[in-house]
Amino acid sequence: QVQLVESGGGLVQAGGSLRLSCAASGRTFSNYAMGWFRQAPGKEREFVAAISWSGGNTYYADSVKGRFTISRDNAKKTVYLQMNSLKPEDTAVYYCNDYRGATTKGYDYWGQGTQVTVSS
Repeated sequence: QVQLVESGGGLVQAGGSLRLSCAASGRTFSNYAMGWFRQAPGKEREFVAAISWSGGNTYYADSVKGRFTISRDNAKKTVYLQMNSLKPEDTAVYYCNDYRGATTKGYDYWGQGTQVTVSS
């Protein structure tokens, strides 16, 4: 059974940086493309970034392109999200999961997420 544990969130001022981590267990991590998603208060969960199983291809939502960088370490079964130039609108709970296209539908499991709060 898959388990995903997100960490690294916190409170940061606008313009600041955070690095999120997601540790996976219970499946062959390197077989899966992985993604980061986020859910802001009162809004639906949305796609943020994704990375192919090898790390050779990355994809970003337009809202974070040029500011966020996704990476992975298959030996550690961990995927990362480096977030720079943070904006108040990036405030959300951030989740990771396997990537099935830029959709949040059809998943039957989500980890607890990690809260990111960006103050203006």
